Amino acid sequence: MTKAAGLYGGSLYDLAAEEGLTGTMLEEMQEIRKLFRENPEYVSLLAQPAVPREERLDLIEKAFGSQAERYLVNFIKLLCERNLLSEYAGCCEEFKRRYYADHGIAEASVTSAVPLNESQAEALKSRLEKNSGKKIVLIQKTDPSVLAGLRVELEGKQLDGTVQSRLEGISRKLEETLV
Repeated sequence: MTKAAGLYGGSLYDLAAEEGLTGTMLEEMQEIRKLFRENPEYVSLLAQPAVPREERLDLIEKAFGSQAERYLVNFIKLLCERNLLSEYAGCCEEFKRRYYADHGIAEASVTSAVPLNESQAEALKSRLEKNSGKKIVLIQKTDPSVLAGLRVELEGKQLDGTVQSRLEGISRKLEETLV
């Protein structure tokens, strides 16, 4: 994340917190981020200096004016005016980071060979919440190279319960014993 994204995203978070809109704003920011990812030509159009400034701002107003919080619409317009629309994803990350910190939420990235079913995901989430003392948002990833077990990353720590990891541990112990 760039310094500008951290500054702008943090400032928007401060405003949203002051107005009691952090939850709503986070949801809307993530939805708009998804739309931007799905329509890169729209973002490119908004960044074109050949398109007059007022026309670009009008495009933003027509797209989001009646559907998103006014503060968020104005924020996107501000980024567009300052040629910082490419920083929007970083602003979203900073906003989310601040929101999660203020609300005791942590993201856990879980990698397995096959997707976890709903009961497995809930059981894992419950256990992680108990161990961390935070509300957990589970992000599931699949990787066929993970033969069995799970690899969990939570707050910068990696918990590796895969069969491969266990085999490597046994192999190291055998090497230490034999030497």
